Amino acid sequence: MAIPALDHSATRYSLAHAYWMARAAGLASQDPDGIENQAHAWGFGQVRHFESTHRMPFPIEDTQAYVMASDRMIVTGFRGTEVLKIYDWLTDVDTPPVPGPADKGFVHYGFNQALRSVYPQIRDTVQELRTNGQSIWFTGHSLGGALAMLAGAHFYFEDPRRLPDGVYTYGQPRTCERLLTAAHNTAFKDRCYRFVNNNDIVPQLPPEPAYTHVDTLRYFDANGKLHETMPLVAGLKDRVTGFRQDMFAPETDGIKDHHLPNYLAAFEKNLAVSA
Repeated sequence: MAIPALDHSATRYSLAHAYWMARAAGLASQDPDGIENQAHAWGFGQVRHFESTHRMPFPIEDTQAYVMASDRMIVTGFRGTEVLKIYDWLTDVDTPPVPGPADKGFVHYGFNQALRSVYPQIRDTVQELRTNGQSIWFTGHSLGGALAMLAGAHFYFEDPRRLPDGVYTYGQPRTCERLLTAAHNTAFKDRCYRFVNNNDIVPQLPPEPAYTHVDTLRYFDANGKLHETMPLVAGLKDRVTGFRQDMFAPETDGIKDHHLPNYLAAFEKNLAVSA
């Protein structure tokens, strides 16, 4: 199967572009040399790396991200983390949320702390590298998805002249409460896409109603088919189907479905069908 090449001139949603943003999200987990080599192979001439300089107050690694820029496109990718390393504090609702970007609603304290350690440098770098009116994208998987969503929100809400062209997240946890969600949905209509793979456990956390999801959902069912909408009853039936398919797997269905390679495999299956 031939995967379409990354289109640096893209300015709106497509299945192929969503696939490449997932690849870019996964790139954030590599070491700096690996990121730089792959970014150059993809046609990005400039690459910058970012890592928090202080330890997070949660059982996760320090925040890591990168920015890569070509003459047409700038992509910021945030590294994710393993399910078991964030599960405990995603289920802890005792820590009160904190004010969100430009005081628009509230966000999870842990996500806020993780992002603030690198965001000022990322913001300044994107503005420095944007010398040709390039499109601007934020992407991330798992924890990285929450940070990508929040970084895009900061970028725009703190200066409405800086609306990103797109925010793409994969297996993103709930990140904020309803006031910020509503403001984000209005500002990022047709620009934010949140992909969920069947029983992926992380998008089910932290629990509602304290936290909620931003739009727009794209859902891979138990057979890997991508849906733009999934009614509640149909979604529940599909989750049962996914669970039954993996009842005897060495790890739970919710954890297996969270792995980024399984998202990429689902994208590739849908790209093959659409070719």
